[in-house]
Amino acid sequence: MDLKSSEQATRTPLRSTAANGLKIVIVGGFGVGKTTMVRSVSEIRPLSTEETMTRAGVGIDDPEGVQNKTTTTVAFDFGRISLNDEMVLYLFGAPGQQRFWFLWDRLFSGTLGAVVLVDTRRVEDSWYAIDRLEHHKTPFIVALNDFGGPVHGLENVREALSLSDGIPLIHCDARRRDSSKTVLITLVNHLYALSDTQESTP
Repeated sequence: MDLKSSEQATRTPLRSTAANGLKIVIVGGFGVGKTTMVRSVSEIRPLSTEETMTRAGVGIDDPEGVQNKTTTTVAFDFGRISLNDEMVLYLFGAPGQQRFWFLWDRLFSGTLGAVVLVDTRRVEDSWYAIDRLEHHKTPFIVALNDFGGPVHGLENVREALSLSDGIPLIHCDARRRDSSKTVLITLVNHLYALSDTQESTP
């Protein structure tokens, strides 16, 4: 986000007509881009709990594939985006390291849906997130974040993650606002589709 758009984001007030809030959680492995996605799409200055990585994490956090990462989320990130005059998304980015997974169950409370961000270089880092969401019966979609490496076929990743055909799976670039918005819109559409299916079931 450039300086101009960042300044505008800090000044965007919550609309007086906002009546419906949707809580969305963004989860995934360590260094997969959760903080980046919240920052790129939030219309307000995001609340961030990133701290500089220190030697205390050596041997505890697995830096494979993210050796250039210098900061890490130690609680959660928070942002907001208005979908229309009445509906607002509240975004929570969950910490990725295993030692902070105990926070996830609390973040999932009251959540209508989730985005699982996946780094295709480390697909296995996403298994725990998917397992916890399924345990909580929380609807989710999966987004493959672009790190500039080889483009993996969606069906290959779907098979690797054992995703059912009913779970949306898309490519994204968490650094780009338009791409992150597409991810969130995909999730909202998925939630609406599930709601319609449940209402039509006798």
